[in-house]
Amino acid sequence: MSRLFGTDGVRGLANGLLTAELALSLAQAAAVVLGHDQMAEGKRPRAVIARDPRASGEFIGAAVEAGLASAGVDVYDAGVLPTPAAAYLIASLDADFGVMISASHNPAADNGIKFFARGGQKLADEVEDAIEAELKKEPHRPTGVGVGRIQRFSDAEDRYILHLLTTLPHRLDGLTVVLDCAHGAASGCSPQVFKDAGANVIVIGAEPDGLNINDGVGSTHLGPLQEAVVAHGADLGIAHDGDADRCLAVDHEGNVIDGDQIMAILALALKADGKLRDNVLVATVMSNLGLKLALREAGISIRETAVGDRYVLEAMREGDFNLGGEQSGHVIFSDYATTGDGVLTGLQLAAQVARTGRSLQQLATAMTKLPQLMINVKGVDKQRAQSDEGVREAVRRAEQELGETGRVLLRPSGTEALVRVMVEAADMDTATRICQELASVVKERLTLVA
Repeated sequence: MSRLFGTDGVRGLANGLLTAELALSLAQAAAVVLGHDQMAEGKRPRAVIARDPRASGEFIGAAVEAGLASAGVDVYDAGVLPTPAAAYLIASLDADFGVMISASHNPAADNGIKFFARGGQKLADEVEDAIEAELKKEPHRPTGVGVGRIQRFSDAEDRYILHLLTTLPHRLDGLTVVLDCAHGAASGCSPQVFKDAGANVIVIGAEPDGLNINDGVGSTHLGPLQEAVVAHGADLGIAHDGDADRCLAVDHEGNVIDGDQIMAILALALKADGKLRDNVLVATVMSNLGLKLALREAGISIRETAVGDRYVLEAMREGDFNLGGEQSGHVIFSDYATTGDGVLTGLQLAAQVARTGRSLQQLATAMTKLPQLMINVKGVDKQRAQSDEGVREAVRRAEQELGETGRVLLRPSGTEALVRVMVEAADMDTATRICQELASVVKERLTLVA
C-alpha cells in the first residue's frame, strides 16, 4: 500500500480514493496517535473539526466525527471555516488536535483530510506514518462513558474574527476593497472581518453551493477580481483559494500582486516597525530573484527552502523567524498563525495601504520582478538532473553569463518523469534564450531510452 499522506494531508477524489469508510478509519487511527496522552490518563481527548463548503465535505466530515467519537474523542464542530481558522481554534480551545476537511484550490469533486497537532501545528512525517501504521490495527472502541461526544463549536467564527482584528496595525477606514472568496471557506468570515476593520467591501465569489468552489474564481482565476476592482474603482482586491490559506492581490488598475510582492511589502513594513525577527524572510527557491535583491538592499536576508509551505514552516520554527511564504500566496505570520492565512495576509496588506496612504501599486514597486520563464522537459531521467556533467556545465555557463542579474534553477518533478528548467534574467529575451538552451541540453543528455 502506497503512502496515504501527501504533501498536505490525505487528498483525492471524494468517493474515489477518499471514501466515508477511509475517513472513519483515518479518524479512529488519528484519535489513538494524537490523543494518546489524554487516553493514557483515562481522559477523553478533545478535537476541533472544520471544513470548506464542498458537498462531499458533509459526508466526509460526518464520517470523521463518527470515527473520532467512536474512538473516545470529544468533537467540537466548527462548521465551514478556513483552514487557518481551524488551526487557530485548536490553540484557542487548547484542544489536543484538529481536523480540516478541504482540498484547497482543487476542483469541487476532490476533497481532503488534514490533521493538526496540539497548538494548531502541522504534523511531522513520522506522526503521519504512525497514523497510517495505526490503520492496520484493530480500532480503539471504548464503551459507556468512554465514548466521545459531538457538539457545535458555536462561537468558532466569532473567535477567529476577533483574533484577526487584534492583529491589525491600522484600521481600514476609507479603503474600498473587493474580496473574491472563491465560493469557498472564507465566504462568510472574510467579508465580515474586512467590514469590521472599517473597509467598504465589495464581495464576489461568495455564494458557495457545494459544487462551485474555485470554479472560475479565487486565487487561481484572477480575471473576475481584476475586472471588479477596475469597474468599482476600488483601492485593491484580495483573492482567496477554497480553504483561504493563501492570498493574492490586485492593485487599483487591475495588476496582479503576487506572493513575492506581498512578502516584500510586509517584510519592509515589519522591519520599519522593528518587528521582523533577525531581519529575515523565509521563502522558497521559486521566489523571484527580484525579491532577494530588493530586500538585500533594505538589510533583509532571505532563508531559502524547498518548494512547499511545510518547508517554509519548518525553517521558520527552526530559526524562530516570524515571516515566510511562497510566491503562490501562502504567507505565514508566526506571531499570529501556525499556517498560511489568506484572510490575515489580506488584512495586513490592506492595512499598509491605509497606514501609508500609498496605493498598493506604489507599495509593490518595493521590488522589481525579473522576467522568469520555466520549461518542463518531459521523458527524461530526472534522477540525473543534478549529477550529469554535461547538464552541470551548461548550468555553470548560464550562471556565469547571468551573473548577479539572473539565476538558473533545475528541479526534478516529484511525481513525473520531467525536469523543470527555470531561468530569470534582466529581460525576457535573455531568459527565453538561456532557458531554451538549457532545456535542449537536458533533453539531449537525459532522455529516457524506450
